[in-house]
Amino acid sequence: MEKLPLVLDLTGTFVFALSGALAGVKRELDLFGVLVLSFVAGNAGGITRDVLIGAVPPGAVNDWRYLGVSLFAGVITFYFSPLIVRMSNPVLLFDAAGLALFAVSGTSKTLAYGLNPVTAVALGMVTGIGGGMARDVLLAEIPTVLRAELYAVAALAAAVVVVIGHTLQLPVAPVTVVALILCFWLRVMAIRYGWRLPVATFSDRQDLKDRDDT
Repeated sequence: MEKLPLVLDLTGTFVFALSGALAGVKRELDLFGVLVLSFVAGNAGGITRDVLIGAVPPGAVNDWRYLGVSLFAGVITFYFSPLIVRMSNPVLLFDAAGLALFAVSGTSKTLAYGLNPVTAVALGMVTGIGGGMARDVLLAEIPTVLRAELYAVAALAAAVVVVIGHTLQLPVAPVTVVALILCFWLRVMAIRYGWRLPVATFSDRQDLKDRDDT
């Protein structure tokens, strides 16, 4: 159980790295570009979390396994992308899995460093959404977390489950499984049925009228 956060971190790194590399392949980037995206998508959230909780140097920088896992995922995707792309909505599914893994690992590591439950929930969410946001920014897209179906909310739900389990001193493994399933299910259902938070609306006509009135 002591190694569970590391296992989740590395697994999440691999899955998010796949999503980053797939996004790069779809944009027809070269090998270097795909590898950069795979590393950024797989590690940006974890690096942000580690810096904020004082775990420096961050694991992604200090431990070669993070770099190795990210590059391995990038190379696999670059050379065997046709096999992966045949899967249904591959980028979204990998992204959902990575979101769940990182939200849980981020919350667990924050709690292990003795931070309070509210901070643990917040940093669990940051860990989950950080890699995807960095990937989208590098691809000059509006980050998924700001425009898509339930994303950060799914990460928050997983983080809350982990914190509740920690507070009630419940067995770690079952709590982790429940949190992972809940986050992944919420994200996939949101994609399938279009669940989302209220979206801001803006009327050009109203804006022009307001300007005329002034």
